[in-house]
Order: sequence, then C-alpha cells, then structure tokens
Amino acid sequence: MGVLLEDRINKLKRRVDRMKENDTFFYLKTVENTSESRVLIDQKEKIMFASYNYLGLINHPKLKEAAIKAIEKYGVGTSGVRLLSGTTKVHEELEAKIAEFKGAEDAITYTSGYVTNLAAITSLYQRGDLVVIDKIDHASIIDGCILSGARYKTFLHNDMKSLEGILANSEEFVNKIVIVDGVYSMEGDVANLPEISRLAKKYNTKVMVDEAHSIGVLGKTGHGIEEYFGLKNTVDINMGTLSKTIPSVGGYIAGNKDMIDYLRHNSRPFIFSAPLPPVTAAVAKAALEVIEDEPERIENLHKNMKKFREGINSIGYNTGGSITAIVPLIIGNEKDTLNLCKMVNDEGIFICPILFPAIPKGTNRLRAHVLTNHTSQDIDKALDIFKKAGEKLGLI
Repeated sequence: MGVLLEDRINKLKRRVDRMKENDTFFYLKTVENTSESRVLIDQKEKIMFASYNYLGLINHPKLKEAAIKAIEKYGVGTSGVRLLSGTTKVHEELEAKIAEFKGAEDAITYTSGYVTNLAAITSLYQRGDLVVIDKIDHASIIDGCILSGARYKTFLHNDMKSLEGILANSEEFVNKIVIVDGVYSMEGDVANLPEISRLAKKYNTKVMVDEAHSIGVLGKTGHGIEEYFGLKNTVDINMGTLSKTIPSVGGYIAGNKDMIDYLRHNSRPFIFSAPLPPVTAAVAKAALEVIEDEPERIENLHKNMKKFREGINSIGYNTGGSITAIVPLIIGNEKDTLNLCKMVNDEGIFICPILFPAIPKGTNRLRAHVLTNHTSQDIDKALDIFKKAGEKLGLI
C-alpha cells in the first residue's frame, strides 16, 4: 500500500518545523565570506567547518582573473549543447587539463558531479552487466546503478573479503566494474585501492573511483588516490567534481580516448544538456593549475588535518576511520547530535548535522571539514569549544 504524496510532504514538514521550533535547524543558512576560514552567519562570526573549500581557492586571484577573461571573451553562456554548437576552446582546454592532471588519455565534462556519475554508469553499463559498489557509496552512484538496468551488488564498507565474495561468483557477467568513492564523504576514510585493484585484475573487472573529496586532498601534490597509494594506471574510469576543492561547478570522467569518445556520442546527459558555461570551465582549469603551482596549500591542509583529527580524538570523540579532511564526530542519538550542534554553533563554529536517512540509523553525527586556511588559532578554539560542549552534554 503506497503513501499519499501529501502525507510524505507533511511528514517532512513536521520534522523540519520541529527542528526550527527547537532552534536546531542548521541547513540553508545564508553564508557570507565563503572563501574565508571565518564566516558571517546571522551577523555572527563563526569558524567554518562545513565547507568543501579544502584548499581555499574560491577567492584566488588567478581564478577570478580567468573568470573575468572568459566572460569578456565568451559572455555568460553557450549557444547549444556540446554535440552541436556549444563546444568552445575553453571546454577543450579544460578537458585536456583534466586528462593531464589525472594521467589519462582524454576527459569529458558534465554540468554536475551527480550527473557525471549517472552519465557514466548508465552509458557504459546495462542489462546483463554487473556493477559492484561499496555499501556507502555516494547516492549518485546508487542512482546510476538503478537507472542503468545493470545488476548491481553491494559489498560491506571497505571489506575486501566481502568484495571478493561477490567477484568470485560473477563468471556469468561479461562486463563487470567495481565503483568506490576515493574518500567517503560521510566517513572521511579512503577506499582500499591497492586491494581493489588486485581483486579487479584477478576477476577481470574494471575499476571506477569517484574522487569528489580526494582531488586536492589525497596525495603529496593533491592529485588524488593513485598518488596517495603510489599507484599508476589502476583506475579505468576516473570521476571527479569541479565544485569542491575545485571551486566551480560540474564533474568529469577521465580515461582512455575510445571510452571518452563513446561517452561524447552516447551519454544522454552530454547530448541533451547545455554544457558548462565557459566562465565555469575557465575557473576549473585555473584551479587545477593552482593546485599544481602551489603545493604549499596541500602541505598546510595535511598539517591542519592531522592537528584537528588528533585533537578531537584526544578529547574523546568517535571519528571512525577518518584520515582525511572530513572528520565525523559520530554521536548516534539524533537529539544529542542536534543539541551538540546547537551548542557549538552558539559558541562560534559553523558545522552541520548529518542525520538519518542520509546515514544509517543510530549513526547521527556532525561532519567537520578541515581547510588549508584554518589557522592554528582557529583549530585550537574549535577544539576548546567541542571539548566544553561535549563535557556539558555528557557526550565525552
């Protein structure tokens, strides 16, 4: 028996209204000075711990200059889809830069990271194929699997025995692929790429990695998960976003030239959607160049990640298996999670709660994002606020 649409809408409305009445609705806030480590929200300065601006590139002069030049040359949009009249020189330059950055033969861009995963999975895999995904892969990967019509199976998070159990019984499938997040967005841990690659070779399976949260974060120079593990050519399909560390909009797939050409002529989101505006493509290309030209940004991010993670662990919070710029403070109970969020926000930290059903029931959390432009004083103050709030609420 189905549930009336109006009832579903009203159920969510009641939950949101209840949070607003309790002053625990932390979403859809208007944020000023988004490029800084301290921002203004509701006319109050807060230390930003809810941003994807890991390398602090949003306000970088080179990116702003690239945007201005692109607008002056191309205006504010394109005249059609990429396949017809919507391809400009800057689109080609961006895709060439992405391919170079990822050590691939070619690349293709889409209008969002979400659409990119849908496009790749639905275009390359179909009924009769097998897609194997981590249980906590991003929603866009799951939706891509469902829309593709392929058989898809999930393995326990980062559990290589679980993965091998699936692959060992997959002889009937001609086309097989394992898809994982490089950095898991709710956990802050990293996919076990060396073992995934070994199993993929053993069972004649391709590998796709979503690097939304790993570009600019993983690896000594921020080139991502292969650099982090000291591997080369282990990923068949490199996916990433242009809207997190790279502060623009869109997503990309990088890989061998024949596959990319196939996507250009066969993926519906590419064929039937307007492309990235040239200005956003120019900004994304400039961001990739800055990542390579200014390695000190990655070095400082790694230093800040270590300082915050070790500090928050020493206080007594459960951060799971996080080793990256995403550091979850796993509380469990929704009420406790919201109370902690309210208390630290009141004291000067902007952070958002992640609640069921975005994550499994009973694992509600605050998700902290460490930035390269956090100062040592920012981190020390944040740790002090988290410590006092956690002790007052009896959580640590």
